[in-house]
Amino acid sequence: MLGSSSGKTRVLIVDDSSFMRMAIRSVLSKDPMIDIVGTAADGVEGVEKAIALKPDVITMDVEMPKLDGISALRQIMAKAPTKVLMVSTLTNEGAKSTFEALDAGAIDYIPKNVTDSTEAQNIFREELLRKVKDAVRSRFGRSSAASVISAPSVSPVRPTLPTAAPTRLSGKLAGKKIGYVGIGASTGGPVALQEVLSRIPVNFPYGIIVGIHMPRAFTGPYADRLNAKCSMTIREAVDGDILKPGLALIAPGGMHTTLVKQGTNIVVRTVPTTAHPQYVYIPSVDLMLSTMAEATGGAMLGVILTGMGNDGFKGMQLLKQKGGVTIAQDEATSTIYGMPKACVDGGVADEVLPLGQIGFEISKFAG
Repeated sequence: MLGSSSGKTRVLIVDDSSFMRMAIRSVLSKDPMIDIVGTAADGVEGVEKAIALKPDVITMDVEMPKLDGISALRQIMAKAPTKVLMVSTLTNEGAKSTFEALDAGAIDYIPKNVTDSTEAQNIFREELLRKVKDAVRSRFGRSSAASVISAPSVSPVRPTLPTAAPTRLSGKLAGKKIGYVGIGASTGGPVALQEVLSRIPVNFPYGIIVGIHMPRAFTGPYADRLNAKCSMTIREAVDGDILKPGLALIAPGGMHTTLVKQGTNIVVRTVPTTAHPQYVYIPSVDLMLSTMAEATGGAMLGVILTGMGNDGFKGMQLLKQKGGVTIAQDEATSTIYGMPKACVDGGVADEVLPLGQIGFEISKFAG
């Protein structure tokens, strides 16, 4: 629910850089449905104003004096739960901090680009406006199934699949056979994917590839994070990779990923975005799943998780036409019920499952 009787989205900007506070205010204030209710120059002030002003959305810098953004986020979630967007630098360290913030309860992140490039500035403006509006529409809070992922792993031993996983496939999935798994996600996806992949055993017999809307600097660190927390081997895909059992590949950001058949193998081919200008989202889940469906002849499972928009629907549609198997995340556990909803409404989801069940269901194809 919006906090303003006028129906406007009330935003608090927290950033130690006066330039960034001004830049964010300049972008958001141009939208007549957004009201900037305050700014803060450090984490302590950010927490105080979050409690006092009760904004609908907070944009939060990560690196700040007195109290850093992640610590401030944790205090806000404890004292005055609010939808928070992290403003993150496009670096490996920025990526690591962003994923920590998402675990701590942030809704999403906005890559900070302070270059003089007009194109980069335009992208930042578009992303900022879109993500603030997406945050308002997003589901606030976590399902209990996802709560386990925020706990850091303290053991060097890789986690194993929980023994409670059922062994029979559900509903329309019963009796289906697959050879590969393709997964797509966007807003809320970093947390959701960690939940799903953590349920899949190390000896899973089918290769997995994941497409998630992330910038180039983030997909590598994200793959490393997943690899440390899940049983399977997980890494960022590179051109020429072969989909193999026990391996999950993360499509690299900043480019598109396609799949081709070479002999008996399904091989990754990365292509520049200019080769497929019709795809708005990068990397495109539609392109990844469509080429994968063609390469596998439909002998695969397609999974669409939380995310804004409808990226993935056309890929799932082609997969269904080729006899493939499909799963979509349900509305109750989706941060943004956009991508899964498109598949459900379009009739291309064999099963609609809560987040906590999807990884278990995928693992049952190994039975």
